[in-house]
Amino acid sequence: MKKVCILRLGHRPFRDKRVTTHVGLAARAFGADGMYLAAEDPGLTGSIRDVVTRWGGEFFVRDGVSWKACVRAWKEQGGTVVHLTMYGLPMKEVIGEIQEKEKLLIVIGAEKVPGEIYGLADYNVSVTGQPHSEVSGTAVFLDHLFEGHELDRTYPDAELRIYPSSDGKRTGP
Repeated sequence: MKKVCILRLGHRPFRDKRVTTHVGLAARAFGADGMYLAAEDPGLTGSIRDVVTRWGGEFFVRDGVSWKACVRAWKEQGGTVVHLTMYGLPMKEVIGEIQEKEKLLIVIGAEKVPGEIYGLADYNVSVTGQPHSEVSGTAVFLDHLFEGHELDRTYPDAELRIYPSSDGKRTGP
């Protein structure tokens, strides 16, 4: 089974809290296994863990991670590093090759990404050549990676579920 994790770079706790939280939530909803945060933010990690507790699944989040050590360890363990950047190769050209990999670390930037990451990544991938959010890039990339199968994922351990309805909101255990 494929292992996919997110590495969030450049998180500034007072400025990026909401966006980084949404990156984590999108990553979880679209099939990733967890997220490493290259910053200290226990409030953010607690928020995401709370969602996992209530909505189910095995998604993990770890803050205070050294991004270089994370990338180095990932590669030493045979993993592939994919850096999402609008300056990379078009996703549609490389997604097939990336889908063949079993262990992926998806690097998502916030503020200016260190230039070193471009050389450390196995793939620098552009979801689109236009400015857009890290949240949309994460979601679109994961959707293409998993070919839409993640949309059918269910979590048996969920405390809360949404029940599809054409005329209102239905939730429950």
